[in-house]
Amino acid sequence: MPTKGHTRQRGPAMPQGESTRDDGTTMSGAASLIRSLEAVGVDTVFGIPGGAILPAYDPMFDSQQIRHILVRHEQGAGHAAEGYALATGKVGVCMATSGPGATNLVTPIADAHMDSVPMVAVTGQVASGAIGTDAFQEADIRGITMPITKHNFLVTDPAEIPRTIAEAFHIAATGRPGPVLVDVAKDTMQATTTFRWPVELDLPGYRPVTRPHAKQVREAARLMASAKRPVLYVGGGVLRARAWDELRRLAELGGFPVVTTLTARGAFPDSHRQHLGMPGMHGSVAAVTALQKADLIVALGARFDDRVTGKLSSFAPGATVVHADIDPAEISKNRTADVPIVGDCKEVLGDLVPAVEAEFAAGTRADLTGWWRQLDQWRENFPLGYTPSEGGELAPQYVIERLGRLVGSDAVYVAGVGQHQMWASQFISYERPGTWLNSGGLGTMGFAVPAAMGAKAGRPDTTVWAIDGDGCFQMTNQELATCAIEGIPIKVAVINNESLGMVRQWQTLFYEGRYSNTDLDSRRIPDFAKLSEAYGCVGLRCDTAEDVDRTIEKAMAVDDRPVVVDFGVHRDAMVWPMVAAGTSNDEIQIARGMAPEWDRSDD
Repeated sequence: MPTKGHTRQRGPAMPQGESTRDDGTTMSGAASLIRSLEAVGVDTVFGIPGGAILPAYDPMFDSQQIRHILVRHEQGAGHAAEGYALATGKVGVCMATSGPGATNLVTPIADAHMDSVPMVAVTGQVASGAIGTDAFQEADIRGITMPITKHNFLVTDPAEIPRTIAEAFHIAATGRPGPVLVDVAKDTMQATTTFRWPVELDLPGYRPVTRPHAKQVREAARLMASAKRPVLYVGGGVLRARAWDELRRLAELGGFPVVTTLTARGAFPDSHRQHLGMPGMHGSVAAVTALQKADLIVALGARFDDRVTGKLSSFAPGATVVHADIDPAEISKNRTADVPIVGDCKEVLGDLVPAVEAEFAAGTRADLTGWWRQLDQWRENFPLGYTPSEGGELAPQYVIERLGRLVGSDAVYVAGVGQHQMWASQFISYERPGTWLNSGGLGTMGFAVPAAMGAKAGRPDTTVWAIDGDGCFQMTNQELATCAIEGIPIKVAVINNESLGMVRQWQTLFYEGRYSNTDLDSRRIPDFAKLSEAYGCVGLRCDTAEDVDRTIEKAMAVDDRPVVVDFGVHRDAMVWPMVAAGTSNDEIQIARGMAPEWDRSDD
């Protein structure tokens, strides 16, 4: 945390129906912790009790506001909190005990940090007098998570609990969202304290800049009005800022082409004529090439990730860059920005619309007809598609395509990491924000099932499908037990190619087909349908294209229990297009050994 400057703010207000009658009440630190969570509006906590956090579980037992969901592994708690946050826009909350309980949260905390997910992790710590003695189940979780949290706290004074919780939630949800850890010593929870709320936030130096500089906005608008080959490069920051309406207004105002990154899918409707698709390693040819050939890139809440840029030195060589982001550390971190704009994307886009209108009114407006002619040609010549297997095995792309068509765009789709994630990003149409959740930056296997659980807990009236691979599914499928017992009827499509599919694809392409330790034999061990039934779910299997629709419809008809469908698919199906790691986006391949044949007339 920065230490210069000084900010003092009022804490979050009591939820409606509460009052300040608790101000001055004597209670335990643990009761103060639960009251503080209630005061910031927490309604759902994912966690597992253990020795150091146990004092907090006693007062939580009496809470009329907080629903605690008992997960089967702390990693599941963290990913569930992420899924809840991404689906609802609120701060997700997870809880664990000291030592291994806390360290099991490290992966989801790192995941939330990479993808800017607002989350608060509350962990128990050994008694304050035992800290540093290697006491039973002691771990320096503050030190461990310092590089992967926005901020973290160790609380050893019970009087500090309300203020700390208020600050943690404020930090997690404001500026660039992210995870915050609150580690509370066991004796602090057992001690007696006086609960006082509302509190004042005391955050020296924490002043996220949300309003963009007017001069930078005007310069960006001038460039946008005059550019002949502009592209709006939209990242997950637009979703975090809830700026999708402003984005659409700006795009339609100028007729600008739009690309949405893996974490921004749904920020701009896939069906919109101006949407070119997803850029990056497995993006559409039109999206990847539009960025390469652009003369102006307007990056909105994006970070020029290596999976988007390919070989950085060759990325968009002729483009001027406008980079808007709420986190100043991201601007010019990878690609130098010609016009840097620090601010919240909702504010930036809101200011850009009238600024561009003013440029148009003054007579500055480039003709984009030729640019759109070229973009449409790329879209027409290189659409997303796939080739059925020669042996007639079930194509994974077909399964996911039919799932999207039959389930529709109102559902929430949650993916793990790997081939199934890429196919889900390619072959399902995302028309609305908050309908596509996945692990982007960290690429965490095992994300899908618990994140889907969290999303369904946060939006119980919405259909939630986890699209998982057989490798990912076996990392966190124990949370199906949680779903069954807690009445969280998610649906899971396991794209089962009996292998670690993306790794196998790389072994095929770059390691001469030497499949070292990627075969899982997961159509035999375990039987996913039987395993799911054992967890109290409905278990289904599907192996043929003729049965796909019927199986999906059967899964959709179940609404009182989780459903798992084991789709046995072609194991050698590959994700295309592809830009191999470390190569230029100009070297994009549309199939193995096949690169687009370019019309060089506009180069």
